[in-house]
Amino acid sequence: MQQSAAVNLALVDRLDDLIGELELYLVRTAKVDDVQTFYRLRSLPGVGKVLALILLYEMHDVQRFGSAGQFLSYARLVRCLHQSAGKKLGSGGKEIGNAHLRWAFAEATCLFLRSSERAKRWKQRQAARRGEGKALAILAAKLGRAVYHMLRKGEAFDEGRFWQGGSRGVATGSSSLCHAGAGHARD
Repeated sequence: MQQSAAVNLALVDRLDDLIGELELYLVRTAKVDDVQTFYRLRSLPGVGKVLALILLYEMHDVQRFGSAGQFLSYARLVRCLHQSAGKKLGSGGKEIGNAHLRWAFAEATCLFLRSSERAKRWKQRQAARRGEGKALAILAAKLGRAVYHMLRKGEAFDEGRFWQGGSRGVATGSSSLCHAGAGHARD
């Protein structure tokens, strides 16, 4: 049993080294077309170089979205509503939008929770009212909305300002944003 645990630990150490080398290669070889946006994304708590590159390349130019709602919909952070003449006809379209961007915001949300005590307290309150998955989905949408506005205005992330905004009810998508112990984006 001890031998098996030692082998597993050695394997984890080696994989950490390989992942670190791969991340370093990506950061050195990736062409960053918009350096200011890259560094603004890095201002998000927990977001490192690789996750910032993923967010940057997957969203392209945030100016192409007319509203925060359009951006959140593209990022799969809200549900699509089907309505006509004021009548709700259901929701759907879970496959519409950018799955990679949704994953990146899920990772950013988990990393944000690790680095912010205020976010942890907020999530606990929301989880008590709505459930763990829904709380994570709402926080991801809230973070996505903040990213949209900070990039449109050309500003860095400000956590104090982030929490000042009203917590409007956001209809979110799937609740599989973050699992306990998940944290695959090492930056």
